[in-house]
Parts: sequence; structure tokens; C-alpha cells
Amino acid sequence: MAISATIFKASLQISDMDRNYYAEHLLTLARHPSETDERMMVRMLAFALHADEQLSFTRGLCADEEPDLWLKSLSDEIELWIDVGLPDERRVRKACNRSALVCLYLYGGRGADLWWQRNAEKLKRFSNLQVVEISDLSCKELTALVQRNMQVQCTIQDGEIWLNAGDRSCSVTPLVRQLPT
Repeated sequence: MAISATIFKASLQISDMDRNYYAEHLLTLARHPSETDERMMVRMLAFALHADEQLSFTRGLCADEEPDLWLKSLSDEIELWIDVGLPDERRVRKACNRSALVCLYLYGGRGADLWWQRNAEKLKRFSNLQVVEISDLSCKELTALVQRNMQVQCTIQDGEIWLNAGDRSCSVTPLVRQLPT
């Protein structure tokens, strides 16, 4: 018998002063059996950084043809494709051809550094690609916030991110590896 996804609920209050975006989102995060808490929290962080009423989680690890999150237009065109992890360069190329903007959120410490070193030159040709790395320390702090039912306040200002959940908090300073041109 297959193991099913573990469901997490999050009330995410976002105060994004960089974008003048203030909203509360009630999220259902399905953690695939092969997914770690760390990856799930980086997905939630990516949601917070791009929050929009139309932004949604996809089937993620269950679907090779879909990103972790996407924002689609009313005509079903992909406006924003968000992947978390260390995707294959072919997957990134395909995403850049299908979406107006692609954002990659790398994590994994030394593994993310090695991935960037191997792929940086190939990825420079994509003008609609943003690559952001989340440090190992930040990922550990994010993972400490995990609960089955989370109440998370997220404040974003000048590229810095602060998250609070109950008596725990963390700050994240993403490392931007590549910006869209």
C-alpha cells in the first residue's frame, strides 16, 4: 500500500513592504512521503515571497510537468513558475520556454553551491530566470517552525524575511544568484 501525503495547515500572514502586499493566506501543504520538512518550508517561503491570490501549489513531486507553485493568467498561460530544489538544466530550459518568469529556490548547503557552479553558465542565457539560494542555517531555522497546524507571520522588507510562529522565529536573507534581465 502506498503511503499518502501528510497534510499541514498554515495560516500565513504576510506583510511584504517591498511589494506593498498585505494579506492572510490559509494554506494546505501536502508533504509528499519523499519530501522533507525543509523542502516543504522552502516551498512556503517561496509562496510568501510571491504571494498573490492566484498563486497556487501544484501536485509538485507527483507531476513532472508541473512546478512546485505557479501563477496562471485567466487565459491559462503560466505567468510564474516556481521550482524548489536542484532541478535538471533541461527542466529549467523547459520551464523558461513555458512561463513568462521562472524562479528557482535552491537549498541544501554545499549541494546547492555545487549545483550552481555546474549550471551557472548554462542558465545565464535565460532572460526570464531568477535563481535564489536559501542558506543551510536558514533552512534549519525554518524547519524548527514546522507544526501540523501553523500560525505564521511573515514580514519582508529590503529583501530580508522574518518569520514568527508561536514562540519561535527566524530570519532569512536569500542569496540572489541570478536576476531576470
